[in-house]
Amino acid sequence: MRKLALFATLALMAVPAVALADDPPSSSDQANAAKLCSAQRTAMGAAAFYAYYGVNTTKTNAFGKCVSKLAKAQGQNRLNAAKQCTAERDDPGFAANHGGKTFDEYYGSGKSGRNAFGRCVSKKAQEATEAQQQATVNAAKTCKAERAADPAAFKNTYGTGKTKANAFGKCVDAKAKTK
Repeated sequence: MRKLALFATLALMAVPAVALADDPPSSSDQANAAKLCSAQRTAMGAAAFYAYYGVNTTKTNAFGKCVSKLAKAQGQNRLNAAKQCTAERDDPGFAANHGGKTFDEYYGSGKSGRNAFGRCVSKKAQEATEAQQQATVNAAKTCKAERAADPAAFKNTYGTGKTKANAFGKCVDAKAKTK
């Protein structure tokens, strides 16, 4: 009976994480994503940005597609960070690997180590977002140079479908994932 109660409790604890993964992005995720998209557009150049994110024929939907993609990624980064922080918090060897500090001392604020878990999640999620941002910008720059060097070979290498018009986006996706 105890095992059944424990299993039911664990199952109920997993529901919010699964539900959160399917929830629409929060307004703060969307606002942060809009800032990230503006920064990407500046770093990549407008033409590369529109080629990467735009999916309609005029590429006018690029900014909205970027915001949607990055807002979802931020939610996923938070979920992954929460899992990492839970593992760190529960690790009996945490102090040995962190200068003798406990999880609360390492991540928390003040003497009591307040909000250590929240600060850990925030830090790890932000680091993941920054890494993704940099990988996308670097990949776009690499693809831009590759496309300029030989446009026909670039389209044939990365493009799919009849027109291979999606070559730039496919290139950026492939190179951003390998970094």
